[in-house]
Amino acid sequence: MECVIFIGIQASGKSTFFKERMFNSHIRINLDMLKTRHREMIYLEASFQAKQPFVVDNTNPTAQDRSKYIFLAKEHKFRVAGYYFEPDFAESMKRNEARTGKDKVPEAGIRSVMKKLQVPAFSEGFDELYRVRTEEGMFYVEAWI
Repeated sequence: MECVIFIGIQASGKSTFFKERMFNSHIRINLDMLKTRHREMIYLEASFQAKQPFVVDNTNPTAQDRSKYIFLAKEHKFRVAGYYFEPDFAESMKRNEARTGKDKVPEAGIRSVMKKLQVPAFSEGFDELYRVRTEEGMFYVEAWI
């Protein structure tokens, strides 16, 4: 039973990473899709009850943002893994420019999350932490030591 928390600015590749690496094993919980915290909580509770591995695919920039998921996961005996997407503002802006409609994030929004972004720490309650970098469209993951 695993709770995965993605951490990173918009357009950093989090959703693409999910599709490539976790689509077949984890449920994706994402506020962009669900629209409300109430719906998010329904999916979280269902995952806990079903003992279903899941990914919280939001920006989760601060320790405070992440704490509610970590607390609930620990309460339900889930392991908690954090994936920190190394910020690359220029690359994220390029990816964002390729988006259309509501998927496209205003530059000010990306800058705002970038300013708030806090590097995760084991002291938050993570059982595992990973850094994710992207280079030329490829993901590189390394365990946090």
